[in-house]
Amino acid sequence: MNSLIELNQIISALNISVETGKFSEEPAYEYMVVTPLTDTFALYGDDLPLRNVEEVRISIFCKNNYIALKNRLTTALIKAGFVITDRRYVGHEDDTGYYHYAIDVAKDYEVEEE
Repeated sequence: MNSLIELNQIISALNISVETGKFSEEPAYEYMVVTPLTDTFALYGDDLPLRNVEEVRISIFCKNNYIALKNRLTTALIKAGFVITDRRYVGHEDDTGYYHYAIDVAKDYEVEEE
């Protein structure tokens, strides 16, 4: 498992449309986009990486008050073991009418041998 797969499952379970990188469909009333930020090895043993830390930005787009959606997502992320590293209001997009809020998260995974 990796963070993008896990985040897509979490967000989909909230009945919110989600895509990775950019939203390619006709946007709904509210939707989210997950964007990978970093992918680093955090722990080494015998000169081999043991853990991989993945950081991802979740962009929330909502035509109305985004706070309830932000709170639902925050609760789901914490329950799933994600560390929230940043939350910020990005702004209102006047041309589309969407409020944009971003949540940055991190989670570590065991390195899997291929």
